[in-house]
Amino acid sequence: MQRHWLLGAAGSLLASGWLACVGTLWAQVVMPSQITSIEGITEYRLENGAQVLLLPDPSKSVVTVNMTVFVGSRHEGYGEAGMAHLLEHMLFKGTPSHANIPELLKNRGADFNGTTWLDRTNYFETLPAASPKQSAENLEFAIFLEADRLMNSRVLGEDLASEMTVVRSEFERGENSPRSVLMQRVQSVAYDWHNYGKSTIGNRSDIERVPIDKLQGFYRKYYRPDNVMLVVAGNFKPEQALELIGKYFGALPSSQTPLDRTYTVEPARDGERSVVLRRVGNAQYVCAGYHVPPGSSREFAAIEMLTTMFGTEPAGRLYQDLVVPELATGVTTGCFSLRDPGLAIFEVQVPTEKSLEVAQEALLRSVEGVTNKPITEEELARAKNEFTRSRRLRGSDTSAIAVELSEWAAQGDWRLYFLFRDYVQELTAEECTAVARRYFVRNNRTLGLFIPTEKPERVTIPAPPNLQELLADYKGLGEVEHGEQFDPDPLAIEAATLRKQLRCGLKAACLPKKTRGKIVRLQLNLRFGNEQSLAPYVTAGEFLPELLMRGTQSLDYQQLQDRLSHLQTHITASGTAGLVSLDVETSRPFLAEVLPLLIDIVRRPRLAAEELEVLRRQAIAATQSRMTDPNALAGVAMRRALAPFDSTNIRYVPTLAERIERYQQVSVDQLAELHRTHFSSQYGEIAAVGDFDADELLSQLDELLKGWSSDIAFQRIAQEAQTQVAGQQQEILTPDKANAVYYASLQTALRDDDPDYPGLVIGNYVLGGGALSSRLGDRVRQKEGLSYAIGSSFNSHPIDRRGSFTVFAITNPANRDAVSKAIAEELNKLLSDGITDDELAAARDGYLHSEQLNRSHDENLVGLLASTIFASRDLSYYANFEHAIRSLTRQQVLQALQQHLDPNRLVIITAGDFAAKSE
Repeated sequence: MQRHWLLGAAGSLLASGWLACVGTLWAQVVMPSQITSIEGITEYRLENGAQVLLLPDPSKSVVTVNMTVFVGSRHEGYGEAGMAHLLEHMLFKGTPSHANIPELLKNRGADFNGTTWLDRTNYFETLPAASPKQSAENLEFAIFLEADRLMNSRVLGEDLASEMTVVRSEFERGENSPRSVLMQRVQSVAYDWHNYGKSTIGNRSDIERVPIDKLQGFYRKYYRPDNVMLVVAGNFKPEQALELIGKYFGALPSSQTPLDRTYTVEPARDGERSVVLRRVGNAQYVCAGYHVPPGSSREFAAIEMLTTMFGTEPAGRLYQDLVVPELATGVTTGCFSLRDPGLAIFEVQVPTEKSLEVAQEALLRSVEGVTNKPITEEELARAKNEFTRSRRLRGSDTSAIAVELSEWAAQGDWRLYFLFRDYVQELTAEECTAVARRYFVRNNRTLGLFIPTEKPERVTIPAPPNLQELLADYKGLGEVEHGEQFDPDPLAIEAATLRKQLRCGLKAACLPKKTRGKIVRLQLNLRFGNEQSLAPYVTAGEFLPELLMRGTQSLDYQQLQDRLSHLQTHITASGTAGLVSLDVETSRPFLAEVLPLLIDIVRRPRLAAEELEVLRRQAIAATQSRMTDPNALAGVAMRRALAPFDSTNIRYVPTLAERIERYQQVSVDQLAELHRTHFSSQYGEIAAVGDFDADELLSQLDELLKGWSSDIAFQRIAQEAQTQVAGQQQEILTPDKANAVYYASLQTALRDDDPDYPGLVIGNYVLGGGALSSRLGDRVRQKEGLSYAIGSSFNSHPIDRRGSFTVFAITNPANRDAVSKAIAEELNKLLSDGITDDELAAARDGYLHSEQLNRSHDENLVGLLASTIFASRDLSYYANFEHAIRSLTRQQVLQALQQHLDPNRLVIITAGDFAAKSE
């Protein structure tokens, strides 16, 4: 799926009459008619055919508007490959009423995007809605914007000239990944006639040569009110939304030309297919694709459960048949849920020293062996539990639901979102076995060589069901419980937060509040050791977080996963030297059972040798695959340049080759010793946000953690800025890579409470931190079309005096010098002239709105609370910081930039196939 950040321009469609009477168009109010309501989602329809869904959720302090246009790469004709995706980019170029769409969205602190897929294109923005006034203003802005760009976008030749090179850069980025290219090849070979065989990104020649009149014609043909669905979700008043939708969408003129409908059907499959890709790389892959029914079919529910049963760890069949016996290092499975028949994919990664042929035989034997090894009730129950857990956790976020509904509507009807759930719950093991036997067969496979056969085998994929009949009386499961309204202001959050130190030593911050679905998010950070004690365990510590999640003393890996699935809970572990962090997402009904399991994971892990071997093989294979990747090589080189320590220092950054050598030396005894001697509940943080009782939570944790101590004193490993590093340039050659990367970075000695920090944040926001609506984005991407992704960042530590400034870009290797020159010129101009009053005002508002938006999401808020404990502060820091942002002057910004950003100290690293560019 292609996902993009884009930008605005000027108008040539005026002559066609699309923009006639703009001044009076929006004054007309045509109220939508209600169609149906299911589980909190209500459907409406306008007279011009526009479909509307409303999903109110007062527990969110944000509002999301998502417009889906039912056109994707499936609708493209000859010479139009990639046109739907290219047009998605162009619709961020602006309208007469919205001249610079990314800047307008950025200034409101929006989280926004546009995506293109096989059946649809969508545009969405999530905006702050902490008060009725803010909700109303942002709601009207978003609805007006989407109605406006649906029919009034300026699709110009001069904009196409620059955006074409941006899309080409994105295309080239995908070309860097052999795995991604192999997937495209399998997809292409699998189809004879249907456009599902074309990648959404398109092909280079069509991207480069598309005429502007063809693009304009494609826009006029498909962008019309009777071909869209608008979803509004979050904190808003439904009656207000309906009036605004009637005002802006209801006034759009109906089209008199019937929509073109695709009608291509693939013939029956009568023989396996093959494709071979030969490129530079450090890992092998085997990928098998099978044609399957459309997403609206009940059989597709069985297909999705089957891919889960084959792909999960550790119980999945492919994991057991290939990873455990060391034939492969990783497996990936999935299926395309589409309007027309799609593909189920089974992929394995094979180390270069292993036999690709043996892995291929094992893969096909496993997938196509259901005849001899039927699906069991245990396998299906595990897959259903995983589906239920994932569905419940995703369902707590109405912003995510608003976007997810695009996929189901594109398959025929948004109500499939609920019907699919029902299908999954009704499945039997026998039904799954029958579906696997029907579709996972040799003659329906895209993989190997063509081999003649005496007896033809034909697999016919059924057509989509009649959805009108199927969903005529469908009512769903009833209304969904909402949460409470939430104020994302830092001081309001702090006032509602309970802070306490447990008897064991851990410090806690709890924010109880009602949430949609009674969701609770918790973060547990355990801190341990010191620079001297941890030195022998640096690499072992890298494996420890993930190994913790592979079993406890009472539960093995599979039993632990089954238990988490049963509790509809998701736990992830991560860490660095001296820190292990576990993030928990669960719900109030299961919280009391989840907490003992969480503490068992960190306090009584299994630390099984066989699981370490699996992780070791995967880590080595992943590192080997990065050894020809420009981005990975440049990133490691930058980290090494900015941390010039010798190999005896715990802060040393190893090369990729050294990392593999270290992985090979790690033992399970080291991990067990590290855990036994260092881990305790004496130091660290607990943060929780959501639907829970704070006193009960902390009391239970205190009881579970008591008596757990270590004789090794904890002392945080400081990471001060290495300001002595001199400016330098490095070039890394990566043959046969179509895309190059550019990194520039330096460190400066300041903390995030330094008086200069607000000025540096805003100065960086203007330079490249504001995504496409920034100086670097405007020039390098929008104006000169040299890069698909470019930006800058500045961040600082709350304790150590270490600020980091970085600029990043991708480009064609031939454009490396032009990108470097443009970045240097924009940085020098910023340091010489500073920013304008308009830039300061826009950056200040956009940054503050984005911070408000971040605090509106519980998954961000729980990490924020934990960080305040770590930094020995409360949220008044953020209130003071935002006050400092509001009070900034241009001179303060310039002085901060000049004080801390010296272009002569930049470490600049580029990686790519620069030898090829000069040939």
